[in-house]
Amino acid sequence: MNTADFNYHLPPELIAQQPLEKRSDARMLVLQRSDGSITHRNVRELPQLLRSSDILVVNDTRVIPARIFGRRADTGGRVEVLLVEQTGTNEWDAFYKASAPARQGQQALLADEHIRAEIIAVHGEGRVSLRLECSAPLPELLEIYGTPPLPPYIRRERGGKNTRRADDIIKYQTVYACNPGAVAAPTAGLHFTPQLLQELEAAGIMRTALTLHVGPGTFKPVKADRVEEHTMEAERYIVAAEAADAINRARADGGRVVAVGSTVVRTLETVYQRHGALVADSGKSDLFIHPPYQFKAVDIMLTNFHLPQSTLMMMICALAGREKVLAAYEEAVRLHYRFYSYGDCMLIL
Repeated sequence: MNTADFNYHLPPELIAQQPLEKRSDARMLVLQRSDGSITHRNVRELPQLLRSSDILVVNDTRVIPARIFGRRADTGGRVEVLLVEQTGTNEWDAFYKASAPARQGQQALLADEHIRAEIIAVHGEGRVSLRLECSAPLPELLEIYGTPPLPPYIRRERGGKNTRRADDIIKYQTVYACNPGAVAAPTAGLHFTPQLLQELEAAGIMRTALTLHVGPGTFKPVKADRVEEHTMEAERYIVAAEAADAINRARADGGRVVAVGSTVVRTLETVYQRHGALVADSGKSDLFIHPPYQFKAVDIMLTNFHLPQSTLMMMICALAGREKVLAAYEEAVRLHYRFYSYGDCMLIL
């Protein structure tokens, strides 16, 4: 298929720049896969739209404040670093942005000089390997000096001085996040409040969690003209035995698997592809879901609205059908839904 087949027009003013005051106030477009019909609801109504036999599967990864700022040790020029994944003792895969190109041996002073970073390898497209020397444990320094790694379409002041940092640290995190390691939030989960989770439980809807540490690849544009030529970046996941058992019990009892977000979809489908069943598993997933993919582990999906021609757009088109999804997006634009990470959501039934 052509990448351009997944394009749509989005007025820039519909890209949500701030989170709602209350998470569950988000609007929810409900798309029926069977006939393409659309209804307009609210996230708070989710318990009424699911069955008591269903199981909600969430991603409990925790976003780390992985974006840090500083200056080059030699010239004093400004530097921005996004830590992606630890690769060794004091070594990290990262994105590096400065006024001059990165080069091996270059050093930067970050987080008010509490972190000295040396580039030990340059990989291209802003990707580098860093060796870090810290004056205190890195997680502690990130909590003090780091900023949430918001996606590029959410505009904030550079340098960690924006006045919304404290709000973003809270709001760009699910209420059930507990396993640190993500550099992007599983945004469909941002709509849940403790009260909504209690109401789902009271309605008899089970919940279980897996972990997929979302990486920057979630924002990587598809540059190939043909969808099949794109390569996904691998992301680390863990499915515990308790989660696999809960999902299998629900399905055996006639329940549906309700995936909260694309990260849950990718994880469950990866495990099923590798083992032919939902079992306890861990590893890295580079599964690229696009039409005409046939889903084996997921029945229903709650998801935010995604960028044109993105891998996430392709995933939901594989689930619901390209024409139906594009029609739903056109309707969402017409009714001024809020788009992307801090925006509204869709329930695909």
